[in-house]
Amino acid sequence: MEARKSSLAAKPAFRNVLAEMKPPRPKDRLLTLIVVFKYFKGVMLIAVALGAHHLMGRDMSAFCEHLVDTFRVDPDNRYIHLLLEKMQILSAKRLHELSLGSFFYAAIVLTEGTGLALRKRWAEYFTIIITSSFLPLEIFEIAHRVTGVKIVVMILNLLILGYLVARVSRKPAGTPLPEPEAAG
Repeated sequence: MEARKSSLAAKPAFRNVLAEMKPPRPKDRLLTLIVVFKYFKGVMLIAVALGAHHLMGRDMSAFCEHLVDTFRVDPDNRYIHLLLEKMQILSAKRLHELSLGSFFYAAIVLTEGTGLALRKRWAEYFTIIITSSFLPLEIFEIAHRVTGVKIVVMILNLLILGYLVARVSRKPAGTPLPEPEAAG
């Protein structure tokens, strides 16, 4: 009898928790998409850093020949020829710089993503500051050589920046952010 009373007492509390759970608002979904984008960008930067680190001290000519043979591509193809030329001018020093820079930027991007995933207020400001500070570099890169990827990344960063600025300006300082959604 006592066990039945305790199980009945637990059910209303469980029902209250379920009643308080609401589906995520579209704005929270947008923040979740930003987090996914930041994590994806961070993982890609780590892959670049590891790749550059792996190539340090290797004979680039032999490595390029190995790639051409492995993927069975025509070395006389214009695009492959350009890629091979670019890879052969990479020095160990340049690869080291690329590796360190990519690791550093990955740490920043993953910090932004983690802070936003945890719905921390500082992460919104941090992301605004970092994203804004890299815009001149992105504009310079696009002016130097226009590519579709650069334009898409620039547009995504501008959209993220606009969304976060609007989000921060709507909420006064000290207002807690909504808790992250529980998985499952």
